[in-house]
Amino acid sequence: MFDTLSDRLASTFKNLRGKGRLSEADIDATAREIRIALLEADVALPVVRAFIKQVKERATGSEVSQALNPAQQVIKIVNEELIGILGGETRRLRFAKTPPTVIMLAGLQGAGKTTLAGKLGRWLKAQGHAPLLVACDLQRPNAVNQLAVVADRAGVAIYAPEPGNGTGDPVQVAKGSIEYARSKQHDVVIVDTAGRLGIDQELMQQAADIRDAVSPDEILFIVDAMIGQDAVNTAEAFRDGVGFDGVVLSKLDGDARGGAALSIAHVTGKQIMFASNGEKLDDFDAFHPDRMASRILGMGDMLSLIEKAEQTFSQAEAEKMAAKLAKGPKEFTLDDFLAQMEQVRKMGSISKLLGMLPGMGQMKEQINNLDEREVDRTAAIIKSMTPAERQEPTIINGSRRARIAKGSGVDVSMVKNLVERFFEARKMMSKMAQGGGMPGMPGMPGMGGGAARKKKQVKQAKGKRKSGNPMKRKAEEEAAAARREAAQAGNPLGLPQGNEAPQNFELPEEFKKFMG
Repeated sequence: MFDTLSDRLASTFKNLRGKGRLSEADIDATAREIRIALLEADVALPVVRAFIKQVKERATGSEVSQALNPAQQVIKIVNEELIGILGGETRRLRFAKTPPTVIMLAGLQGAGKTTLAGKLGRWLKAQGHAPLLVACDLQRPNAVNQLAVVADRAGVAIYAPEPGNGTGDPVQVAKGSIEYARSKQHDVVIVDTAGRLGIDQELMQQAADIRDAVSPDEILFIVDAMIGQDAVNTAEAFRDGVGFDGVVLSKLDGDARGGAALSIAHVTGKQIMFASNGEKLDDFDAFHPDRMASRILGMGDMLSLIEKAEQTFSQAEAEKMAAKLAKGPKEFTLDDFLAQMEQVRKMGSISKLLGMLPGMGQMKEQINNLDEREVDRTAAIIKSMTPAERQEPTIINGSRRARIAKGSGVDVSMVKNLVERFFEARKMMSKMAQGGGMPGMPGMPGMGGGAARKKKQVKQAKGKRKSGNPMKRKAEEEAAAARREAAQAGNPLGLPQGNEAPQNFELPEEFKKFMG
């Protein structure tokens, strides 16, 4: 959604790089470019004015003029101001002191409230809660059935005593859900309310009645991030008519300009709490203003990526795999490779994961053209192999490649390429696991090239140094001469001989075995 804005800001900052000092004209030109970029992204005009004013004031101050790298300082200022208009700190859900915690969802029809109820329920369940979805949208045809399907897919309970489709009292359903939740030990109640195509008095009154009946701990306003400036107007109308505590952005994966997301927190004074960025139930997470600002500026979102990895990967499995790799490359098999690939697949779309990496903004076209099915093809090739072939891929010859290709429905060349890539990856991963670091980075601690350097140092240190004390040096030289004489006399070990040898002297057991 923020691709266009990211591209415009990146090109603006590119013009600043390399300048040792920024003049007032440079700052004005940069501010103008940022203003145009924000307006093109459909950010509300009052928000743009406040943002540009703040950036200019700070950019013309001492923190930029006295900075070693003024361009980076301007980027830092823009990043901090973006975090500010996105809401500042991350806003967490407030839970009731005595369960159940009641969360009421409000918004226009088509904003994605029902699907979002399932996503929120699934997210809360993963946090260790026992949520209950309540069907209070009794006007829209099949709204109750839709919530039942979503609840089933999310693996959470539902309370739907009325069939809906125009029948039933939503206020009574909301009241009854609280007692039902207490009796069934549900600690969170999520109330899905009716929406309308536009703001009207009936909608506002019904939402207000449900609010008064259940006294929710949180009222979340769901807004479609793709409807632009109208989202801000709708949010203001709901805030004045019913009131809400936080905003949830749905359809953040759309290709609209995203100005609503940048405007809504600043205009309404209510923070964005959650963001939905896909159709799957797990395409949902808490909204972090700092991470979103970082992604807009093309700096990636490593924290979210790490959190996803921690949720998906087992610590025990990771340690087991690291131990395998440390033993040597041959310990890592194609079965392990397949298991790792399936774990990454569970994290979500590969292109989304790549988009979270810093600097990937310059490779948007390649990421967008990435074929997600390539992972499935690779899995099919590995699954078409015999257990012996997965264990030891070196036995895969021409006839075996042809059989595997036929079984997985791919070309023989794809099988060959996969095996070759696997050998290269295995070698690199094993080297990293053994402490060799990344290949091709000599001289850097833990980044490879260290082993050869260490050998060189050891080799240089092998030569025996002579003592600086003349008496000690003379004694050392005499001892060395005695050893040489002993060697010439047929005693290579320099052991005492003849009268010098002790009567009870015996060779160690290891030497006896060695000498027969």
